[in-house]
Amino acid sequence: MQFGDRWNVRGTGTLALAALVVAALALLALSAPADAARFETIKGYDAPGPSKYDKVGVLEVGPRNADNILVLVPGTSGGAGYMKPMASDLVKRLKRDGVARGDRWQAWIIDRRENLLEDHSAVDAFKDGEITPQQYYEYYLGYLVDPDVTDHFETIPDDDVAFAREWGMKVAVEDIKRVVDKAAGKSDERRVVLGGHSLGGSIVTAYATWDFNGAAGADDLSGLVYIDGGSGPDPISPEDAQSSLDELQTETPWLSFGGIPTPFTGLFNVVGAGLANKTPDVPPILADFPLLPSNLRPPVPTTTIASYGYALDADTSPSSLAAAQVNAGHLAATGDPRPWVRDGELSPLGRVARAFFSPNLRDIDGTAWYHPMRLTIDSRSVAAGNDNPAQDVLDVNAIHGDDLGQMPILAFGAALGGQRVLDAAQNLADQSGIPADKLTLIDRHETYTHIDPFTAFPENDFSSALVDFLEANGG
Repeated sequence: MQFGDRWNVRGTGTLALAALVVAALALLALSAPADAARFETIKGYDAPGPSKYDKVGVLEVGPRNADNILVLVPGTSGGAGYMKPMASDLVKRLKRDGVARGDRWQAWIIDRRENLLEDHSAVDAFKDGEITPQQYYEYYLGYLVDPDVTDHFETIPDDDVAFAREWGMKVAVEDIKRVVDKAAGKSDERRVVLGGHSLGGSIVTAYATWDFNGAAGADDLSGLVYIDGGSGPDPISPEDAQSSLDELQTETPWLSFGGIPTPFTGLFNVVGAGLANKTPDVPPILADFPLLPSNLRPPVPTTTIASYGYALDADTSPSSLAAAQVNAGHLAATGDPRPWVRDGELSPLGRVARAFFSPNLRDIDGTAWYHPMRLTIDSRSVAAGNDNPAQDVLDVNAIHGDDLGQMPILAFGAALGGQRVLDAAQNLADQSGIPADKLTLIDRHETYTHIDPFTAFPENDFSSALVDFLEANGG
């Protein structure tokens, strides 16, 4: 059936319908919330491996007609979703009065190419209410202990993705280059600020100091933001770089996060966060999963969301998961099952679960199930953008560390980076002669976990500082 036949439009009726559609779209654009989010993939760098992986994901948060773009780079084993809560709050606070004048900022969160390997079929089906919580659990984890589950997630043999051993800093930086160029567009007035969390901070330094045909990546940017991560001035030795490369050729391409083999850190988190988001107040399905690490199990029966909080809160989560922890509260003193009590802590637990599950978004979540070990190895040679022998070994080209002009820098130190993050930012500024009034250094290592800068609400020292920084440097 043709569109016109279905709606019985002919002649001028077609024009009338077209006009109606245009008007409706315009109305939707005017009424779209400031934190409206869209996910897309764009053409990336031609890297080793099948061309279908030469893509980089971008989660766009905020109005399309923004004057300026903040590009954010996740950290180790991070997917774009965990940054969205903070990004949504940010664009709301930066929204300019009056639609005709546009909006000040949009946030673009990078979802690296390795996330294309993830199987989101059941994640998306669960988000849409098309499968039950039990089916969701069985697809990703339950099949491991129940042979009757025949429709389930399939792990990827390392030999099938040997090319990922080449997905290092050069691939990440070149992918970001495509995103930054798209963000800048054709406008000479649009400003692009690049920020990174954890390992993403090292990637930000690599990009800003990267040599693109004789020009520094910083030439594309109007500011740098470091969130509990960065790059100090001391590189690894070329011998250590070569040794790491040699070992990688005989090992899995992927980093093991928290001592849990790839991809199961990602699976535990997306399943746990999804169940906490969708079925927060019932007993947890994962309580009966025998392969759940014992240090993630509460000592008493709990609700699903309380079990998730026990696994991620800084007071009860194992130290191996420090990079994923939040200050969210504690188990209640009574109850069967025990609920969760926020008790004035920084990050609402429901917000944490949404960050890692990413409801209302398709094809992404907040965890990278596969993180290339090569990217972590290469980061050790960035050395604040100073040329060194290890870069020659690793094919890293971050050499413009003293060529950042008058680049404004914001650095926020939390539990893992703390003062080292601030020192790295200060060193980067000193190398290029960036004056003190262009440098904002904030130390919250005693109060903010590694993830709190993205999930703390409604009070959030990082997002407040970022608002001020962008307002000062984005017009």
